[in-house]
Amino acid sequence: METTSLRTKLDSDLKQALRSGDKVRVSVIRLVLAAVGTAESARQAKLVESATRKTGSAEGLDSTELAKQARLEDPDILAVISKEAKQREESIAAFKQGNRPDLVAKEEAELVILRAYLPKGATRDEIMAEARKIIAETGAQGPRDKGKVMPKLIAQFKGRAEGRDINEVVSELLK
Repeated sequence: METTSLRTKLDSDLKQALRSGDKVRVSVIRLVLAAVGTAESARQAKLVESATRKTGSAEGLDSTELAKQARLEDPDILAVISKEAKQREESIAAFKQGNRPDLVAKEEAELVILRAYLPKGATRDEIMAEARKIIAETGAQGPRDKGKVMPKLIAQFKGRAEGRDINEVVSELLK
């Protein structure tokens, strides 16, 4: 088990970037932490809504417990960082098309920082090997059994592989 969580690393890196005056790094880390906070708020709102539906009232809900349940774990934080990185990649492509080298350079610098927090991407062979294992475990036989395999693979490769790449491999194996 990791000794420090990703959130702790982000907080620590933010302090270090503030001390060193690295404005780009400060900006990117603050953006990530804000996106994590937004995701946690959304999760907490869903928990409150769910509890209210069950009991008919929001009274008696322990806000500390709700905050604890809504807290994002490392895989979820990686998904947030991955989403931010993907946005940068799309922006870079758009800015290149619009002939804006200044904005391309800015987005590329931010992307480098974001990628430093992401684990190495999974190879097609790794996805294939794990998919075969899960197909064997679940007894999946054809395209109709995709639903047995996909959720497990997506959870396993969260932040390391795109859903469409996983889907492609599973579709190929379950012809």
